[in-house]
Amino acid sequence: MTPSDAAPSPSSSSLTPANQPGRRPVTSRAQISAIAIDLFTARGFEETSVDDVAEAVGIGRRTLFRYYPSKNAIAWGDFDAHLTEMRTLLAEIPPTEPIADALRRALISFNHVPPSELPGHRRRMSLLLGVPALQAHSMLMYAEWRQVIAEFCAHRLGLRDTDHVPQTIAWMCLGIALAAYEQWLAEPGADLENLIVTGSRTLAGGVGALS
Repeated sequence: MTPSDAAPSPSSSSLTPANQPGRRPVTSRAQISAIAIDLFTARGFEETSVDDVAEAVGIGRRTLFRYYPSKNAIAWGDFDAHLTEMRTLLAEIPPTEPIADALRRALISFNHVPPSELPGHRRRMSLLLGVPALQAHSMLMYAEWRQVIAEFCAHRLGLRDTDHVPQTIAWMCLGIALAAYEQWLAEPGADLENLIVTGSRTLAGGVGALS
């Protein structure tokens, strides 16, 4: 449900503190998140403390909280940037394009992950969809993501973003993405983009008549 952060996935050596002699502290939100994802995967989310992440990154605990408000948020990476990306994707779609086609295109583009980043993205999504504490936090993230979809649909349909139809479409889009990710995680050989494409076809039947 969240695109892969641009930072390269850390290798196993990245579990060594980044503030050891000769290494500069990591100061990118994407890099911090990528290192944390590897820590969470190797040691367990509950077993890894904020102090563990800060040490591995090479910054202090207080500095880490300037980047992320909580440990749960770290697993999501730069989520605000992802929301901005989704808004931009939708805004760039011509207004003459049917809503179903526009949303399908945005879903595919938003969830495209370069092959080199797929292993790290798989680790991230396994945590987000599998760790109970992160699942609860994810509901807050999903609500913000759905709102972006609802605002787009409301604008196109001349409705309020809180109205039933825009909110329903937003929930449909979320379901399509989550179903694709769950299938992708369950079947290592599955193609994530193909799953998104296949799932997004269901939008045409439910949304096409509204365009």
